[in-house]
Amino acid sequence: MMEKTDSAQKLYTRMRLWEFPDQYVIEPTDGSCGSSLSVSRVDGSMKLIEELPQCSSVRVPKIRTIFGVIGMLKLLAGSYLIVITDRESVGSYLGHPIFRISSLKVFPCDHSVNSSPVEQKKMEAEFSGLLNVAEKTPGLYFSYDTNLTLSAQRLHALGDESKLLPLWRQAEPRFLWNNYLLEVLIDSKLDPYLLPVIQGSFQNFQAAIGKDIVDVTLIARRCTRRTGTRLWRRGADSDGYVANFVESEQIVQLNGFTASFVQIRGSIPLLWEQIVDLTYKPKFELVKTEEFPRIAERHFLDLRKKYGAVLAVDLVNTHGAEGRLSEKFASASQHVTGDDVRYLHFDFHQICGHVHFERLSILYEQISDFLDQNGYMLLNEHGEKMKEQLGVVRTNCIDCLDRTNVTQSMIARKILESQLRRLGIFAAEETISSHPNLDDSFKIIWANHGDDISTQYSGTPALKGDFVRYGQRTIQGILKDGWNALLRYYLNNFVDGTKQDAIDLLQGHYIVSVSRDLTPTTQKGGLEAVASFPLAFSLVLTGFFFAAMSLRQARYDLRHLFFSMLWAGLSIAIAGFVKANGRIFCNRPRLHKPRS
Repeated sequence: MMEKTDSAQKLYTRMRLWEFPDQYVIEPTDGSCGSSLSVSRVDGSMKLIEELPQCSSVRVPKIRTIFGVIGMLKLLAGSYLIVITDRESVGSYLGHPIFRISSLKVFPCDHSVNSSPVEQKKMEAEFSGLLNVAEKTPGLYFSYDTNLTLSAQRLHALGDESKLLPLWRQAEPRFLWNNYLLEVLIDSKLDPYLLPVIQGSFQNFQAAIGKDIVDVTLIARRCTRRTGTRLWRRGADSDGYVANFVESEQIVQLNGFTASFVQIRGSIPLLWEQIVDLTYKPKFELVKTEEFPRIAERHFLDLRKKYGAVLAVDLVNTHGAEGRLSEKFASASQHVTGDDVRYLHFDFHQICGHVHFERLSILYEQISDFLDQNGYMLLNEHGEKMKEQLGVVRTNCIDCLDRTNVTQSMIARKILESQLRRLGIFAAEETISSHPNLDDSFKIIWANHGDDISTQYSGTPALKGDFVRYGQRTIQGILKDGWNALLRYYLNNFVDGTKQDAIDLLQGHYIVSVSRDLTPTTQKGGLEAVASFPLAFSLVLTGFFFAAMSLRQARYDLRHLFFSMLWAGLSIAIAGFVKANGRIFCNRPRLHKPRS
């Protein structure tokens, strides 16, 4: 049984937000006797107050219930308060209630914008518009009582003094989604309002095995260091932080025992990218290849410090563009491999194809020794540590979504079976498959887990999810994969640029600056100034429409045949131009300067 991590000061769990003309006031209403928080609507400055301001009889303030303060974002002239307006209980983490954020709202503190120059007002409106995208951020979770950013093993290792710190002080910064947004509140020493939030996934189920009840929790923690959307965040940065880095922890509670097993996924740790250009699979572009060994070394050094031994399982194709990238990864890994770091390539598509995922047993045979040696954490009924996880499996494909999730679910299944044997629930040859309820529930949480991670990175649920969910490929699943692949293409090309800008603002990867953002930029000329995919697509459809109409009249007048060929030629020319200049027509991020 995990011991409770009581922090020195409890977080407020329910508050009332008052909208006065000159300020917002957040009043705790959960039975706490703490002070209310006043936030100026002029400049976003904060202070604690003991009494509510007097209400005007002419203008009664709006009142709404909120469940937490996410933080404050400063733009050019105004500041923006972000709060939780609705939450949903999704289960418990080691005995503590967990909530998913189902609604965020941004409250502007921008009265000072009224006295700003016209150009500054325009830029402020553009930046604040990105916060509408931020309000729709999926997969945000929090707890008022325990630290979701830490695995069960790291929670157990906290010292007595650390357990008394506020939750935000205990938090792992990599997984603290609102780390940057909390800075203003931290500076103002507003601990009861400082609510740590993670982005990822939280799944839980209970199943009976004979007379025993097993409780399984699956949690994902998304790293914020290089977070973003699928084609706009690839590979690593110069510090070795990689895109789509997610820590997945499977926790089992049974008869007072607690077991935890952690896996990680992340993009190939080299400097590479795919520039969106309307092609279905943009080509891989390798950047500063001479830096590859150093970047890989920094990445694996960081993983060793945090997780111990590392087994890197690379699932990408042997041939083609993926193969060339994989070769670079293998070559760079040679500089760091040794007793604590191993690299293993397993061509998922070549070995498993699109339907034979049971062949992942071949991979398991190659990694089982590492899993046996590095194990998982196990606590007895007294909360005493019996086993410790000494290493981690790092899995990647290109997106670290579909192939990766199938593979991680296979590893997690094997580990769960091993844990149940250790606890005397399973016989030596007994498997999860022999218990239909347990089997179905296990498949569902891993399928949901993969869908959540995929939706945050690519905009769609995971591909190959039918195998994880049902244990086999289905016609319906294959058709759904086709639809999701097309949807990914659309989102990556025409939506994700704006979404990436919103993410960079929220994470502090782009800091708004008056001197920089008000500096006139080079004006785009020619077609690039008005280029848009909807316009080009409309022109192509119009051309083919007139071509078809003219062709119908061609039997009465040969001139219509000429016009039909002319319209068709123009349509093909426009389509060709769009393809050749795809980068112009895509929705690209505008905020490209990193935080210093």
